[in-house]
Amino acid sequence: MDFMTALDIGASALSAERTHLNIISMNLANVKTTRTPEGGPYRRKSVTFAATGVDSPFSKTMQSALGKELRGVRVENIAIDKRPLKMVYEPGHPDANEEGYVAYPDINVVEEMANMMTAQRGYEANVTSIDTIKAMYAKALEIGR
Repeated sequence: MDFMTALDIGASALSAERTHLNIISMNLANVKTTRTPEGGPYRRKSVTFAATGVDSPFSKTMQSALGKELRGVRVENIAIDKRPLKMVYEPGHPDANEEGYVAYPDINVVEEMANMMTAQRGYEANVTSIDTIKAMYAKALEIGR
């Protein structure tokens, strides 16, 4: 694997984790949202990752030589959670139904914060790998002088 392919793999992971963090942030920001432009309360979203090819010419040559396929990561899907809404008795709320219940998104703040910490650590790990690749590249250039 060459340096540029390694950077491409790390960059794809950074992009995917950034999207993941954005979705988690949206979930946290909309914990109490009872009305959306689409109608009804906000629905929790989740991210699904998938492997994706890394298409540098050198990596294709290496793949055929080594019989290995190098893969990056991408966001495959942003899904709407199918959890039932939380019904809370608030008869004075403008979005209350006839019985006085308001439908809130079923977003568990503790779960979202745990997801955020996991995504943040994944992001940090990929930043570290990119920094290491850059340092290796600099050393290789230094040796070549």
